[in-house]
Amino acid sequence: MTLREVRPEDLDAFFDHQQDERANIMSAFAPRNPADRGVFDYHWNQLLSDENTTVRTIDADGEVAGALICDEHDGVADLSFWTAQEYWGRGLTTAAVDEFLAEYTRRPVRAHVPSDNAGSIKVLTRRGFVVVGEEKVFSNARAEVVTEQIMELRD
Repeated sequence: MTLREVRPEDLDAFFDHQQDERANIMSAFAPRNPADRGVFDYHWNQLLSDENTTVRTIDADGEVAGALICDEHDGVADLSFWTAQEYWGRGLTTAAVDEFLAEYTRRPVRAHVPSDNAGSIKVLTRRGFVVVGEEKVFSNARAEVVTEQIMELRD
């Protein structure tokens, strides 16, 4: 696994990953219509053109396995990641987060995770993130309000 700069051709894979209904439900952060390529392209253009946002492709032996994003909210870095379902359970997300945190030394770093997303919570907890709060947010993917754990890495 390597983390690398996003290439234009990676966006097609990211869009394909976004079509996975099970992954959308798990992440809870899907757009209202995941099949809308125009909305997807607009969103990714915004991410990639923002100088305060770091975006990396999770590369598994030359295949696009997912993406890692770190942007700023209220002056605090916010980490999120997406790994395609076919790569779940292989340690790729853990390795990607480890590599990113070794390079990105600014702290604190926060992450917002649905309280029932045990896999992501496990990855973050093992990296030293602790729960510092929770909030209720509407999930387009689930069409309901969900509880998010706000997790933070301070050191």
